[in-house]
Amino acid sequence: MEKSQGRRTMISIASPVLGDDETEAVISVLKSGMLAQGPKVEEFEEAFASYTGTEYGIATNSGTAALHIALLASGIGKGDEVITTPFSFIATGNAILFCGAKPVFADIDENTFNVNPSLIYEKITPKTKAILPAHLYGQPCNMKEIVQICEDHNLILIEDACQAHGAEYQGKKVGSFGIGCFSFYPTKNMTTGEGGMITTHDEEIAEKARMIRNHGREETYLHEIVGYNYRMTDIAAAIGICQLKKLDEFNRQRIENAKFLTKEISKIEGLIPPFVAPNVRHAFHQFTIKVTEDFGISRGALKEKLEQAGIIAEIYYPLPIPQQPLYQKSGYNSEHLPNSEKAAEEVLSLPVHPSLTEEELSYIVQTIKNI
Repeated sequence: MEKSQGRRTMISIASPVLGDDETEAVISVLKSGMLAQGPKVEEFEEAFASYTGTEYGIATNSGTAALHIALLASGIGKGDEVITTPFSFIATGNAILFCGAKPVFADIDENTFNVNPSLIYEKITPKTKAILPAHLYGQPCNMKEIVQICEDHNLILIEDACQAHGAEYQGKKVGSFGIGCFSFYPTKNMTTGEGGMITTHDEEIAEKARMIRNHGREETYLHEIVGYNYRMTDIAAAIGICQLKKLDEFNRQRIENAKFLTKEISKIEGLIPPFVAPNVRHAFHQFTIKVTEDFGISRGALKEKLEQAGIIAEIYYPLPIPQQPLYQKSGYNSEHLPNSEKAAEEVLSLPVHPSLTEEELSYIVQTIKNI
């Protein structure tokens, strides 16, 4: 934590938990001399695939790269349409653009913040090739309905699980329903510094993904397709192996912190705590509340007052993807997605990470009550 200008240390919105075992793992790799993609990457891939209940794991250098590769390996290209959520980090939509395809946005469910399956149907056209839902803030999408839509219309399912490590829908981990894509950025539930992972049951997809991440080759200097340098290093993988062993405990603590915050935030008029859908295990990458008009001051004013008190809260995300300048210039200026637009005006994420103490959690709640 950083020191604030006030009477206490800052309570950060995220705090990676790294210990001596991560340090020792990195030192071991440095001493081995194998710094790029090597045996540690392979070990991490196997461990992560096993954790998610999938056959194959393909490590990448970012979650964005994982999304891009998954789309390319699925054959998504120019002229294709991919239905996705408008309310997510911009990489969810941009990865589709990277392939020359068109993102088609279906509005979200106002409670879960995830894409609403009932609104996907009206977006399907003969050009639709895939659905790319995002498990936002760590809450799984309604996978039963989304899987059914994909089966009924012969569509590819690619899951943006970049915020949902260890989250479950009806007892099954996200990233195992279709082709899963994860991020290991420092703010995520587990980290490798930078990094990503693709999970799949499909051997052909796995083989293509491995080629795409490594300049389109299976053998050294024999390049069969257009590929990229999207490889993970053994340094990052060594950290990931250690972090994966701790992930369930990290998530358990996040869930406990979320329960406390939910109980207390529910007592404050004008603030709505996160809705947790039935039959899911929410991983609480973020604890995201709605700040409504009944609260008395604006969301921006609440965020500012919290920061003055030494509490960092963040807005994820202030604009739906189609309202970003890039998309406005690309012809999405007439897109009306009321639930996403309302969410962008109301959401505010409070600290929920596993490093928080009971004192800090109580301080967050009491500070809000005193505003």
